[in-house]
Amino acid sequence: MDSSNGQPEKPVVSKGLDNFFFDIFKIFQFIKRFFKEALRPPLEVREFIRQCYQVGYRSLALITMTGFITGLVFTKQSRPSLSEFGATSWLPSLIAIAVVRALAPLVTSLICAGKVGSSIGAELASMKVTEQIDAMEVSAINPFKFLVVTRVLATTVCIPVLVCYTGLVALLGSYLDVHLNEHTSFITFFQDAFKNITFMDFATTTVKGIMYGFTIGIVGCFQGYKASQGTQGVGKAANVSVVVSMFLIFLEEVIIVQVANSFR
Repeated sequence: MDSSNGQPEKPVVSKGLDNFFFDIFKIFQFIKRFFKEALRPPLEVREFIRQCYQVGYRSLALITMTGFITGLVFTKQSRPSLSEFGATSWLPSLIAIAVVRALAPLVTSLICAGKVGSSIGAELASMKVTEQIDAMEVSAINPFKFLVVTRVLATTVCIPVLVCYTGLVALLGSYLDVHLNEHTSFITFFQDAFKNITFMDFATTTVKGIMYGFTIGIVGCFQGYKASQGTQGVGKAANVSVVVSMFLIFLEEVIIVQVANSFR
């Protein structure tokens, strides 16, 4: 065995495949350790609240602008197609279904993957390469619980809330366009919008938010916590956190939609 990283000196299949499966094994170990530490008291409450502020409140401005524009533009794009069939009255329901089922969780998670995921990866990577994490261990502080558990829990809790907020803001953007063109009242718009929304839609969206939040947090923490190669590793951790998070989010979207459709 290679003493530096525990991998065999001679590849079993090929060096690339061996490294890939070894990385998968390390990720599962990292997730297993997260659940072990998260279920073991005490919880770093103050750090958890601070991370919720960073993930949730500090993302509100960008989420608000993006969600509002998404609802407004999607409504404008859908109107010509529905007008051909004289079905512009279906706009509120169409937009609500699209926003609640797909747009709100995807838009929110992709923005947070770029903003929050990269920030977590870069922050932990800089602490790793400057040996601040090693210093915390010497000071009898559990760095994994303090740095990783709090951040993953914060993203898992805050992103579903942000998803709901994005959906509301997107519907407000849609209402603005519908009101300016059809003079629809606020109450009528939202009555029509939620006419075809079921409990299954809300449940699926909440599950998406939780899974996407956990994915963003765990990927960012893993990349940052395992960073190396000095300052170069900081940039790599931030970049890989975003790319991997977005890829996994799209993969999870396909799986969740397939499962949800089987229950509808």
